[in-house]
Amino acid sequence: MGRFDGKVVFVTGAARGQGRSHAVRFAAEGADIIGIDLCHDLDTVQYGLATETDLAETARQVEELGRRVVARRVDVRDFDDLAKVAATGVGELGRLDVILPNAGIVASGPTWEMPVDKWHDVVDINLTGVFHTIRATVPHMIEAGNGGNIVFTGSLAAMRGIANAGAYVAAKHGVMGLMRTLANELAAHSIRVNAVNPTNVATDMLHNATNYKLFVPEEADPSLADALDRFMSLNLMPVPWIEAQDISNAMMWLCSDEARFVTGSMLPVDAGGYVKTVR
Repeated sequence: MGRFDGKVVFVTGAARGQGRSHAVRFAAEGADIIGIDLCHDLDTVQYGLATETDLAETARQVEELGRRVVARRVDVRDFDDLAKVAATGVGELGRLDVILPNAGIVASGPTWEMPVDKWHDVVDINLTGVFHTIRATVPHMIEAGNGGNIVFTGSLAAMRGIANAGAYVAAKHGVMGLMRTLANELAAHSIRVNAVNPTNVATDMLHNATNYKLFVPEEADPSLADALDRFMSLNLMPVPWIEAQDISNAMMWLCSDEARFVTGSMLPVDAGGYVKTVR
């Protein structure tokens, strides 16, 4: 018996990284999955995004666990497509119990120099895309009357400022405000709303040349070795990053009966980054 037998989980950004980890982790505990991803690169993002092949691999791993999956290529900026997929997934799988708005991108550079289209892509995906996800899915959850859980993917950047990441920081702070508001709005429906705020996570969003440049702006072409000390400096514990599985485990706890009275919370999984004393 899995902790989520018979339940359905909706995951955005499901093709790789944290999203894939969440989908597979919940499937291992008995859940069926609705997973979506953009599955193409953006001109404003200077690292490769997930592909349709990646999304198919997530679906394969879920099915290998004996669970059903509805996997679709969808841009969270496109509300109409997102709503159609949510309705299709709920129709095929029969219900909706957990919503994990996880899709996100990052772009670096001084805020006053950031191209306007780059700002919009980051905010539109990381914040407006989260609203679109909520708008497309929560009505199904309320209509079913089974309660439920929403867990937002936050960030250490949702709790503090980070130089050269203005759009990302602003969007993640906005997600925290949305989380607190929804916790108030949805409590009467027994829907709990929380967020997990990670430090660096070992995914493609971290391990790319653009992100190394974010942490080491003074170098023309920094490597992982150049960025490693900067990664370490974020955290109290002596690690440069954590794993996607660590975030999946936190989300699973927040969605479980063990956390049945936890709502409106920000759970840092950050190796002590938020409370670290700056000297």
